[in-house]
Amino acid sequence: MAANRAEISVRIQRAVTELNSGSVAIYVDEDRYGQHRWGADESFLLDKAEGATPISAYLDIDQIIKIAKEANVDAIHPGYGFLSESPQFAQACADAGITFVGPTVENLNTFSDKTSARNAAIAAGVPVVPGSDALRTTDEVNAFVDEIGLPVIIKAAMGGGGKGMRVVRNREDLIPFYESASSEALASFGDGSVFVERFVEKPRHIEVQIIGDGEGNVIHLWERDCSIQ
Repeated sequence: MAANRAEISVRIQRAVTELNSGSVAIYVDEDRYGQHRWGADESFLLDKAEGATPISAYLDIDQIIKIAKEANVDAIHPGYGFLSESPQFAQACADAGITFVGPTVENLNTFSDKTSARNAAIAAGVPVVPGSDALRTTDEVNAFVDEIGLPVIIKAAMGGGGKGMRVVRNREDLIPFYESASSEALASFGDGSVFVERFVEKPRHIEVQIIGDGEGNVIHLWERDCSIQ
């Protein structure tokens, strides 16, 4: 099952076909004409509450697992975004006897939440910019910025892809930007918690991607410059 939508789901389906396996898609009514619905061997409509956003259905762990079990799905590939970094989703797959194509629950518990990932980096002796733990109230945000000053960047604690991020240079923008970042994070990842870091002007964003097969074999794919994001 591709637990995602649009081109992400299509690419997963293509890989599954190349492995001579069957593919299962999920979709909301707004995506009923989408390629990812029609390209899969089977596709299932996701229900959502009246007035809820289409994205909310793609974040509905219980419903996705229910569909997967009814369709006799062996493995779920979450793609990226949505539930791809959710330890709760990975655990739900394990509990249902379904393979989660992604990191272990333990890895996700450490790295899906950027604040715990920061703490892991600090424990490993990696230099980090000044930053907070997850902040959930305006009082917490104000208190932390009082401590480190401006400019700061507000980031979603969960998820990525630039969603739930705001740069604050003026104090009057702090709370409006915090509220909009938190709202965007909640809509995109199902979790509105954010954290605040000292903003670095003109940084370079370098990633090293790592792939493991779950059997102890791990490789890296060299570095990738993501600064343009």
